[in-house]
Amino acid sequence: NVLNPKAVTMGELYGEVNKVTTEWKDGLMATCVRIAVKDTSQDHKWIVCDGPVDALWIENMNTVLDDNKMLCLANSERIKLNNTVHMLFEVQDLAVASPATVSRCGMVYIDPSELSWEPYVKTWMQKKLGSVREETQKYIW
Repeated sequence: NVLNPKAVTMGELYGEVNKVTTEWKDGLMATCVRIAVKDTSQDHKWIVCDGPVDALWIENMNTVLDDNKMLCLANSERIKLNNTVHMLFEVQDLAVASPATVSRCGMVYIDPSELSWEPYVKTWMQKKLGSVREETQKYIW
């Protein structure tokens, strides 16, 4: 699952209580975590947060990132992540992330000059041209 936490409100991301009905409704993150935790297979599940870091939403992830691996929701519910559920944050920078958050994450830095368009095109071609003969693919590429 890939989501951009900055594209939604905190309530839409983690969940919120409906002010009219007073019922709790899970947000995107809570839903993704529940689905991943419910899958009891030994396959690794990845939840990818692709977007800018915001001090509000990333701080709520600290309990997920520490040894407890627990998502704590505003309704006092806690969802324990198992060992097959992993989080990946693809961000531009960590300017507003606290030292506590940064210290809980492993960092991989890729210099923008190392990125180019070729990997994207190759991946796209493999998906679109999977049924095309190999010699034709070589000719196109």
